[in-house]
Amino acid sequence: MQTKKIKVPVMADLHNRGEKAEYLYWVGCAGAFDDRYKKVAAAFAKILTFLDVSYAVLGKEETCTGDPARRAGNEMVYQMQAMQNIETFKTYDIKKVITICPHCYNIFKNEYPDLGADFEVISYVSFLADMMRSGQLKIDDSVLHDTIITYHDPCYLGRGNNIYEDPRSLLRKISPVLKEMKRNKSHALCCGAGGAQMFKEAEKGNKEIFIERTEEALKTGAEIIATACPFCMTMITDGLKYKNREEEIKNLDIAELIVKALKI
Repeated sequence: MQTKKIKVPVMADLHNRGEKAEYLYWVGCAGAFDDRYKKVAAAFAKILTFLDVSYAVLGKEETCTGDPARRAGNEMVYQMQAMQNIETFKTYDIKKVITICPHCYNIFKNEYPDLGADFEVISYVSFLADMMRSGQLKIDDSVLHDTIITYHDPCYLGRGNNIYEDPRSLLRKISPVLKEMKRNKSHALCCGAGGAQMFKEAEKGNKEIFIERTEEALKTGAEIIATACPFCMTMITDGLKYKNREEEIKNLDIAELIVKALKI
């Protein structure tokens, strides 16, 4: 089934018409500015539209959560950004936020409440898994049925917030050939970009973490490495390029895989 080109609703436009969306779709810095992750942001918007979910984005009113600033030690910038976001949410009476970035999810859920935030935060993988369990999301398992997939656990979904089964339940529906890396779930290896490491030069050592993790993924024999985080996607993609395997093995986000399965 093909869908027409979608028009993503914007909170301010709905507000001006006296309307309100049930969910704020928080796109995040990567979804807004990174060329690769823009495709993931668009894929999730397609799914929301396909499922007829009441949602909207902030558009130009969306700013960074402040997570990179806090991880890098700049508490003042973090609090300035966080308070600005909290006030924007209050303006539109936002009660439910869906994020496609585990870093945004974690800081919204676990750290914003210290500054007075009062809204529900939902990871997109949990949202999609709930939609699948309720029968609203019906994934065609014939599209990628025989494709070998491995899944890399993002730190802020897995160890940070104990979200392990939701992404796997989606991937097993897309393809029953889901192969785990040697280190997975609570023992999974970080991609190497967390804690603001993404924005600094590598430190001295024998091997960079993203190379080690990519090697673990390649040992599974997977044709697709599934990720659910913009930081992880960048690092795993770099790892595949380092290994000269980017042409034969794809790094795709779970939202992109679902779009393929839905044929939208």
